[in-house]
Amino acid sequence: PAHPWQLDLAARRLAPAFADGRLLRLGTTTFDTWPTAAVRTLYAPGHDLFLKFSLDVRITNDIRRLWRHDLRRRERTDTAARTALAAFDGPAAWLGDRGHRTAAFADEELAVVVRDGLRGHLLPGTTPYLAAALAEGFDGNPLAAAPDPAAWWEAYLSRVVPPALAAYARHGVVLEAHLQNTLVAMDTDGRPAQALFRDAEGVKQLAGPGAAEEEDAPPAVSREAGWERLVYCLVVNHLLEIAAALADHHPGLDPWPALRRELARPGLPEATALLTAPTLPGKTNLLLRWTGADGAAARYRPLPNPMAETPGGDRSA
Repeated sequence: PAHPWQLDLAARRLAPAFADGRLLRLGTTTFDTWPTAAVRTLYAPGHDLFLKFSLDVRITNDIRRLWRHDLRRRERTDTAARTALAAFDGPAAWLGDRGHRTAAFADEELAVVVRDGLRGHLLPGTTPYLAAALAEGFDGNPLAAAPDPAAWWEAYLSRVVPPALAAYARHGVVLEAHLQNTLVAMDTDGRPAQALFRDAEGVKQLAGPGAAEEEDAPPAVSREAGWERLVYCLVVNHLLEIAAALADHHPGLDPWPALRRELARPGLPEATALLTAPTLPGKTNLLLRWTGADGAAARYRPLPNPMAETPGGDRSA
């Protein structure tokens, strides 16, 4: 299958293949697909599969194409994330990439990745919500409707934070656990019950003595760089946004004590240090766009840390 927008965007490049018969138009699929927040990823509910396409549109700082080097690494990064979350003792899941298809003469333009759907991973009786949707708001948002927002927030943190930290600390796997790559399943009372993570393309592994150096090996990063990326994705581009939405809907709620407790719980040195760090890393997407940096590049600027406490226990200014 091909994304209809991508066929239009790549029309000039693909015209010779249509002319000489290497590509044939077979019409539209016989099953429905729904666009997701990622724009280039569609959900096929009848098959319970996600289809992630190349889309030659710049969103934030990057052209959203399935790049050749990422496709080569996909299986290994997917396996690393799947293994890390399978080993976690708790209700967390990884929506794995099953494989990809493309055409040899347009391997990036026409690539499509097939990803696990939801049904085989969700806890019984739960309903999944994209974390970004919870932050942005919609009618019936369980975040806004929570009768006890403090308890709801503690449940949310207990489902999202531990698996991401465990993947990093025990397996050297850095999940790209931002709002768009995390789904949270709610029980029948609208309380967070499970976290589901996705997107092997964004997974990184920490460099170490056993790190592979083959061309298709997962990108290896230093522990410092891996932690910075995890903090940006999980904390800055996820938990702070959920905390802000909760504070908007439930005035008077202080979200920071619960977040500090959850980060401190596993005794991870980097997480403990984060509680007194004056700043957090904010990604400079606009600067990356202006400088024409590679789409996978990341540069950060310091942002004030709303969780920070001084050694004496006071919040920093």
